[in-house]
Amino acid sequence: HRDAQAQVQFGIDVANKGLWKEALYRWEKAAEIDPKYAAAYNNLAVAYEHEGMFEKARKAYDKALELDPKNVSIRQNYDFFKEINDRASRRTTR
Repeated sequence: HRDAQAQVQFGIDVANKGLWKEALYRWEKAAEIDPKYAAAYNNLAVAYEHEGMFEKARKAYDKALELDPKNVSIRQNYDFFKEINDRASRRTTR
């Protein structure tokens, strides 16, 4: 679990520097190392969203919430994601 945490932290550090592809790689590694680590999936979802991979983001949020349903920050991230995507999809279908 410590290895997965280290990958997540490294991903946060590089994301803060704008290196999203590296962050995405690190968070995918963390989820691979510890498939029950909700924070890895939450961060993955944020990175997928940032990279425009919205279906992957939705799946990662679903997995994060499945693993940690009471986590308020994951829930808030997901709600915000859904709100923005719903608004965007309504705009494109008009």
